[in-house]
Amino acid sequence: MALKKQEVGAANLDWANLFFSYRDVHCHVKYQWKDGQWDEGELVADPYVKMHIMANVFHYGQALFEGQKAFHCKDGKVRIFNDKANFARMMGGCERMGMPDMPEEMFHTAIDRAIAANLDFLPPYGSNGAMYIRPFMVGSGAQLGLGPSPEFMFIVVVAPVGSYYKTKGLTPIPCTVMDDYDRAAPLGVGRVKCAGNYAADIVPSSKAKKAGFPIGLYLDAKEHKYVEEFNTSNFVAITNDNKYVTPDSVSVLGSITNTCLEDLARDMGLTVERRRIDFDKEVSSFKEVGAVGTAVIITPIETITRGSQVYKFDAPTVLQELHDKVRAVQVGEAEDKHGWLRELTRSAEDN
Repeated sequence: MALKKQEVGAANLDWANLFFSYRDVHCHVKYQWKDGQWDEGELVADPYVKMHIMANVFHYGQALFEGQKAFHCKDGKVRIFNDKANFARMMGGCERMGMPDMPEEMFHTAIDRAIAANLDFLPPYGSNGAMYIRPFMVGSGAQLGLGPSPEFMFIVVVAPVGSYYKTKGLTPIPCTVMDDYDRAAPLGVGRVKCAGNYAADIVPSSKAKKAGFPIGLYLDAKEHKYVEEFNTSNFVAITNDNKYVTPDSVSVLGSITNTCLEDLARDMGLTVERRRIDFDKEVSSFKEVGAVGTAVIITPIETITRGSQVYKFDAPTVLQELHDKVRAVQVGEAEDKHGWLRELTRSAEDN
């Protein structure tokens, strides 16, 4: 497709008031896998995908996705945040879900093509927004019996976003423990970013929101004793003795944001512990609690309710500092000493 020259922020949206919601942009990038190989990919303006009615994804759920962000930085350049880690996580998911891998160069090129073709929609530096990037892969070939799809699509969609929860800044929100539901089985696919994990949370999270809780916390499926993760985010806590603790579980998705925050916490002199967390025994030792992930960076938790018990936490201080440090790196206001950023060098004309 023919593309005009793109310029950061040229869509002239209300950048300061974006939330985490989708809006159509110029196009997306689509690659197809068939006969054991990926094609060269293409830019597609039509936001609808045509697939066979027996496509594997509709019946057997072969679907993976990633979430990451690109930023317009202080020096005017565009950079993608830690997408080498997204690639590694997605390839791990492909192995678990019986889906084809791809060269890392193809993954990065697909992302660059999608960003470059939609720079008009990249929130400009200073707006507190970002371009959310959603690479995903689905089994697109017709499949009647259970088995891997004979064909796959890999698509990269982008959209301008602001806050995930409809709050400004780090506004603490109330949470409830999801005692009536499990997120993932211990030896299932909880640590894979597959679509089914999120579908299973739709009803529980909707019920929690109706009860006044924007976010819910899952405990382990076996005993309902150990902390797992929030609906769509990892769990972190700052303890009364200033430790950064986060769960270690085979059924928790490895958050790329959480790993970055661990690095920054160590830089700040905090002890970082990734281990099992006994909710009832340890919750009273938490000074601050946060939900962390690409979409939110950090959302502080004001209270956690379990049955009739309500646990209240301090306003974010350490978490605010960690948030600000990540954000400063993302937009080029602080040194990227951990090597998380990758500069966009592609333009719309290169597509």
